[in-house]
Amino acid sequence: MDKSAPYTDRLAAGRALAERLKKHSGDRPVIVGLPRGGVVVAAEIARVLKADLDVILAGKLRAPYNPELAIGAVTEEGQVYINNLAIRSLHIKESYIEEEQRSRLNAMRERLSLYRLVKGKVPLKGRTVIIVDDGLATGSTMISAIQAAHASGAKKIIVAVPGGPADTVERIENMDEVSEVICPLIPDLFFAVSQLYYDFQQVEDIEVIEILRASVEEERKRA
Repeated sequence: MDKSAPYTDRLAAGRALAERLKKHSGDRPVIVGLPRGGVVVAAEIARVLKADLDVILAGKLRAPYNPELAIGAVTEEGQVYINNLAIRSLHIKESYIEEEQRSRLNAMRERLSLYRLVKGKVPLKGRTVIIVDDGLATGSTMISAIQAAHASGAKKIIVAVPGGPADTVERIENMDEVSEVICPLIPDLFFAVSQLYYDFQQVEDIEVIEILRASVEEERKRA
């Protein structure tokens, strides 16, 4: 735990982002979190803005022999984003990508079934969608989530993250599908999302399920 980190925890990061997002509250946005850590941040934003909460699953496609390195991502609907530069530089075969895609999609669908038992998917068509994660690194899963929201008919897509590297932020800002990127912290030297937080404990599926269950109750009260 780095006591010099800018955010105490994910809840604090969510509150900081919510302040920047209040200008969009009149649009009745859908706040979409990337599981698992991004859902904690997104839930805090949804609470402050009194907005609908949902999740988008986008699984990281892992490089051979280096599972921490993303070579792309796949969404819960099977849409794929590929980092062609990484694929070429690592000489990765198409057969590997196809197998990794199947593996990650199967894993995501197991998780998705847990989430959707608690809360059905919020329709994104014609809505302002704010996609939230607890930080950016390579951006592969975020890019895949953006493409999924666009394919679902989102009217406007806003990306909100507590921090990330300058090159990734710039790449997402340059996407045609994205209207705005809110990223308060861009460190001069970025090495991991964990550097943004004093407390960066792993988030488990049970916590995401509890957050979604609470959001169902909150949205029912507002209806």
